[in-house]
Amino acid sequence: MTTPHIVVLGAGYTGLTAAKLAAKRSGATVTLINNRDRFVERMRNHQLATGQRLRDLPLGDLLRGTGIRLVIDGVTHIDPERRQVGLARGAEPVGYDLLVYALGSHADLETIPGAAEHATAVATAEQAQQLRDRMRTAGTVAVVGAGLTGIEAVTELAETYPDRTVRLATSGTLGEMLSERGRRHLHQTFDRLGIQVWEHAAVAKVAADGLLLENGEHVGADAVAWTTGFRVPALARAAGLAVDDRGRMLVDPTLRSVSHPEVYGIGDAAAAHNQDGQELRMGCGPGGITAVAAARAITDRLAGRTPKPLRFKDFAWCISLGRRDGLVQFGKADDSPVLTGRPAALVKESVVRGAAYGQRHPATAVLAALPY
Repeated sequence: MTTPHIVVLGAGYTGLTAAKLAAKRSGATVTLINNRDRFVERMRNHQLATGQRLRDLPLGDLLRGTGIRLVIDGVTHIDPERRQVGLARGAEPVGYDLLVYALGSHADLETIPGAAEHATAVATAEQAQQLRDRMRTAGTVAVVGAGLTGIEAVTELAETYPDRTVRLATSGTLGEMLSERGRRHLHQTFDRLGIQVWEHAAVAKVAADGLLLENGEHVGADAVAWTTGFRVPALARAAGLAVDDRGRMLVDPTLRSVSHPEVYGIGDAAAAHNQDGQELRMGCGPGGITAVAAARAITDRLAGRTPKPLRFKDFAWCISLGRRDGLVQFGKADDSPVLTGRPAALVKESVVRGAAYGQRHPATAVLAALPY
């Protein structure tokens, strides 16, 4: 019997974890394709945006001793009929027996007029560095979006630049995902850092001098950080794989494509559901769980076993609020336990470090993913 060839697309948190687990447990030949030769700690991009130096993590070092073949190239297309992946610079396509689609998500700067021209996202290292450069001269910065990325970005900016005006605009309310106690601490932190907040403030346009809201109000800013709205690559849809209306691959409870059983989808690029039928949110925590579950399902099927379905309960929020403060909420109810302050900041730092450590030792990835 020939050794099966598994190709993993994307070497973020999910793709790298899945590749290493599959190589370790399945006995298959594994090829990992990524468009850069470094691992990016996406959960630290808000730190990069404020000028902090991050660790250099070459993928070659993270893969040493695994037997995984690393290909640094961009993916141009997927051909499910031939079971091949086309590369931007590669002369020949890469064939596969099983494909793991882990290409993640990117910031949506196209939907709102002016965002692409005048706003800077923090979804990639390059974007975070662009925001860092703009902050050298910006007297006022406005962060759009109050999800986890927006909250972490705006508090990091306010702590790093106490002499600047820092603003946040959200179409909802600040901390709407948190309990009453969690929201109270968040508002206290924003007050302490001097962050100005616009709630129920949908952005209609981004201009060179700030934001134009749908109600006609202008929010002035020299720099705009965009943290709301994410898109996934169009490769799955273009290949004829079943996707939802956002282009996320439709997968079964074992993370296998519902239209092409030789393809697995994990992380932000897949629309996975837990045992209660709830769609997993985008993020490192849920993504890490899908990576572990997909690798386990692949290993089980190759060994002739029936894989177990994905089981996951999104039970915690873990948020950094600068380098010296944080918020950890266990559970979603208003009476959920909440940890704040320096202890919470230390918990969040251990989570982020654990996620990176999990790229060297993937068996720990599931533990690192749980509290985020």
